[in-house]
Amino acid sequence: MSATRSPFNRANFQEINATARLALPLLVGHVSVGLIALVDNVIAGHHGTVTLAAVTLGTALLWLPMLVPIGTLIALTAQVAKLSGAGREAEIGAVFRQALWLALGMGGLMFLFLSLARCWLEAAGIAADVIPQTQAFLSAVRWGSPALTLFFCMRYLSEGMRWMRPTMVFGFGGLCVLVPLGYGLTHGRWGFPELGAQGLGIASASMMWLQAILFAFYLCSTTRFSHLRLFEYFEWPNLAQLRGLLSVGLPIGVAILMQGGLFIATTLLIGQLGAVSLAAHQIAVNVAQVCFMVPVAVAEATTVRVGHALGLGERTGIRRAASAGYVIVCMTQLLSASVLLFAHGAIAQLYTQDVAVIALASTLLLYAALLQLPDGLQMLASGALRGLQDTRLPMMIAVASYWGIGMPLGVWLGLGLGWGPQGMWIGLITALSVAMVLMGWRLHRSSRLPAGAGLSRQSQR
Repeated sequence: MSATRSPFNRANFQEINATARLALPLLVGHVSVGLIALVDNVIAGHHGTVTLAAVTLGTALLWLPMLVPIGTLIALTAQVAKLSGAGREAEIGAVFRQALWLALGMGGLMFLFLSLARCWLEAAGIAADVIPQTQAFLSAVRWGSPALTLFFCMRYLSEGMRWMRPTMVFGFGGLCVLVPLGYGLTHGRWGFPELGAQGLGIASASMMWLQAILFAFYLCSTTRFSHLRLFEYFEWPNLAQLRGLLSVGLPIGVAILMQGGLFIATTLLIGQLGAVSLAAHQIAVNVAQVCFMVPVAVAEATTVRVGHALGLGERTGIRRAASAGYVIVCMTQLLSASVLLFAHGAIAQLYTQDVAVIALASTLLLYAALLQLPDGLQMLASGALRGLQDTRLPMMIAVASYWGIGMPLGVWLGLGLGWGPQGMWIGLITALSVAMVLMGWRLHRSSRLPAGAGLSRQSQR
């Protein structure tokens, strides 16, 4: 077997190491974001049950539509990596400045959406006693929407240049700001007024702006990006470049929204089955989300490695980068599945002392174990396809797998046949398994570049 084709040669091990080194800071950043949600719930829960319910609902209303701009802007990572790999870094500054306009526009749309919070809450039939605090939370946190989209824009630029440390530092730094500020404003400590859920909204918006301002200052001051001249020129929006970003990024945003919406819709449907079913489901989903942070980080690192290889026009490099991601995700997800398989009962007991909830959650954690491999591998394939800037067909695959197959099957089994939460989880597993197969097939097809494809280092256009 040739050195190039062997799965165990030195070059492949080096690629695995390079991908893992990129993914580790991203994982820390994702964990920090996950801890922010946990901190919000803990602070709100200690203030009162209504405050906790308001913050939980408000966070869901914030992040569900936010998935679209976050997913859309991630196209910048692939484009920057491709230009860097092709030796065209002089063009990155102009692309970044257009991406900033796109981020501002999407942040403005988010602000308008959240300004109509009361309409969405009343239409969803939310309990009347929860609506005022939920609206207060969203009215405060909406002011951070433009800052959040700008932050992700700057983060994706840095990641496209294979510099992941800011994601880790600013993500953890935001958590350090939110904890004392959120606690003080929610509970009325250290001279702050007691504002309840509104206080957490103010603290979250303040954190978002602080992260964005500090990230912009970092990009302006560091010598690592000085050659890109990111802020040296002012440019008005360029419709052609914005269309190019949207053509690649918007399908990503829609695909991410489809997956996030699948889990949210499943939770809402299981909520019809009673408090025990909902509580057990939430435990299983929370554990699965923690496990999911690893393949998300590896997928983002793979996007960068594949995009860089695409810029070089190296078909072998593209496949090597994708294969390295697959190896890492298979190892981590099999480990996660094993932990859930052998410790499902103990994990459920960490969340509650309710015997009925523990019993059902333990069962659902076994389903979560089955979910680990297809969930991780479909995410990895999606990340590699983003690096190839192949996003439209993956979007259609996501819609068909999640909503054309998984959701109808879950509803039929869980509600129609009376299988309960177990039936809904079978729908989730089926959806992600179908997506895994189809995304893998698409990646295999897309990675077969014709000779000379991609961007050469010498090309200027």
